[in-house]
Amino acid sequence: MINPFRPTAGAQPPALLSRSGLLEEFEYGLRIRSGAPGLLTIITGARGIGKTVMLGHAEDLALEAGWYVISETATPGFGARSGAAMRRAEEELGAGHLARKVTGVTMAGFGVATQLTPEEQVTWRQAGEKLLQRLDANATGLLITVDEIHAADRDELAQLAADVQHFIRAGLPIALMFAGLPAAVSDLLNAGVATFLRRADRIDLHAVSIGETAASYGELFAQGGFTLGADLAAEAAQATGGYPFLIQLVGYFLWRQAEARETLDAEAVARAVAAARRRNDRVVIEAALATVSAKDLAFLHAMAQDDGVAEVGDIGRRMEARPNTVSNYRSRLIEAGLIEQAGYGRVDFAISGLREYLRAHTG
Repeated sequence: MINPFRPTAGAQPPALLSRSGLLEEFEYGLRIRSGAPGLLTIITGARGIGKTVMLGHAEDLALEAGWYVISETATPGFGARSGAAMRRAEEELGAGHLARKVTGVTMAGFGVATQLTPEEQVTWRQAGEKLLQRLDANATGLLITVDEIHAADRDELAQLAADVQHFIRAGLPIALMFAGLPAAVSDLLNAGVATFLRRADRIDLHAVSIGETAASYGELFAQGGFTLGADLAAEAAQATGGYPFLIQLVGYFLWRQAEARETLDAEAVARAVAAARRRNDRVVIEAALATVSAKDLAFLHAMAQDDGVAEVGDIGRRMEARPNTVSNYRSRLIEAGLIEQAGYGRVDFAISGLREYLRAHTG
């Protein structure tokens, strides 16, 4: 048995822990095919919590149900690329040879990196209607997924949302699923960018159960012919903090330890956890901090002095900053997905391992 863990952004893990039933409404909507609440869904959660994996799972469910899928990320031009993909899909379906999953890669050459002109918008909306009518006649439909929506251009988002709303009103089999950071998504919706998206189902992802993680480790290693004692499995699981990306990282490196030695012991778990944390620091934490200003970073360092939830007032005193200034730092960091509200006047880190990273990189 090869290493089953996949610690790469968006890769499907061997098991979806603590996610049972979250896509129930979406699955039901696939059977109804038009107008079901679950066909319009927004997935939110911290970095590394599994948003992209959930999008991938939804895409798999749609494909299994015979639906067609357009998979996008909210980089500049995503709305135009989606429109071009629908236009091309309609042409290929008419010719009888459309692949069921239409991605930005397979559609290369047909997408554009700018917004659609009003004339182009009308053209692709008409093409979209033709595509959806063809799919409807064949008792299937189309799912469009858009990842990283917190980075979306608001005009493009409004444009895509308006067209999807048009298709819904026409009773056509369309589904739209977004994923993004919680505060940024809320800001987009509250800004009235696409009012009808406020009625979307919202799935807020949280940390996975430590007990469920430990049990999963034990089962997977047993399937691979390795013995991982309950205490060691619990120790490895505890080190993940319940974050899906860290669950995959720790499992991946622990599997490598198992392949290199006859027995798994406390030293093997410690090595795997250390390797996982180093990788998480590089891939998640350092990437998240790359665009943070010096003042915002000072806020984070002041916050890291607390072992748990921090009082914003305490952070301000440590920074010797005025309350309104501290409030601005707090708002920016929440929107960036680095911290989260933990009650009135209180905040906590939103990324596993961030406090420890900051303490190790002071000054």
